[in-house]
Amino acid sequence: MTWSEAEYLEYLRSERRCYAWVMERHGGSTPEEAREAALEHYPYEPDGAPYRGLVFHDEAWHWAMLAIHGDRYAVEHPGPAQPPPEYGDVC
Repeated sequence: MTWSEAEYLEYLRSERRCYAWVMERHGGSTPEEAREAALEHYPYEPDGAPYRGLVFHDEAWHWAMLAIHGDRYAVEHPGPAQPPPEYGDVC
């Protein structure tokens, strides 16, 4: 995908916010832990980096649920397989 640096940074901030929200609300993280987890999961990738933004191919909900429940979360924890309505209010 081709985007400007401003577009990339806006999307990065948005995904970090969503990821942190899930980690705090559904993973039991403190706000600080949730922010740190989001920064770790969504590091800044410089323009021209191979696969820049590849992490965006799935929404933050999915990545956070993987971190919280593991790679079989949709099978073992089917309740949170889809984001709740309030996720859409934040994201």
